[in-house]
Amino acid sequence: MLKELRPALMLLVVMTVLTGLVYPLAVTGVAQLVFPWQSAGSLVERDGRVIGSALIAQNFTSRGYFHPRPSAAGAEGYDAASSGASNLGPTSKQLADVVAARVAALRAENPDVQGPIPADLVTASGGGLDPHLSPAAAAYQVPRVAKARGLSEDAVRDLVAAHTEGRQWGIFGEARVNVLALNMALDARAAMK
Repeated sequence: MLKELRPALMLLVVMTVLTGLVYPLAVTGVAQLVFPWQSAGSLVERDGRVIGSALIAQNFTSRGYFHPRPSAAGAEGYDAASSGASNLGPTSKQLADVVAARVAALRAENPDVQGPIPADLVTASGGGLDPHLSPAAAAYQVPRVAKARGLSEDAVRDLVAAHTEGRQWGIFGEARVNVLALNMALDARAAMK
């Protein structure tokens, strides 16, 4: 019995060291060498202070800021330690109620805007922490932000256009706007009324 047990225990120890220690350390080391900014959290600083991450959404509620898409991460949303979706399906009454409430809130907050509301303003992303909006979702918020900032809508639209990123490598995904970067550009352009 010892003859069979010894190789099994040795294999357990070797595989535990390889997969539990060596491999994670190697991957972390390579990530820090090849992608140092991303592996450190993609932290964005202003005036020497960290104000957010370029890859993780944060909530902006002021009328003078573009708001990100809703978050289902954590009890209050936007909790990076609790990333996840609501897991509500398209036939869910709870999802329909949540979306209807978000539509009503958006219409109340953006009374000058008519027409359909972009889906990403009323539905959470799969991870709940998507830092991007579609250009249509950003455009929907332009009148409110311009009014709160005392800027012309054209000036705010120009900022949205300047911060619209194209498809990844020209072929993957869709055009998108990083909410934190856009709001930082707004702060640099004009203070809120």
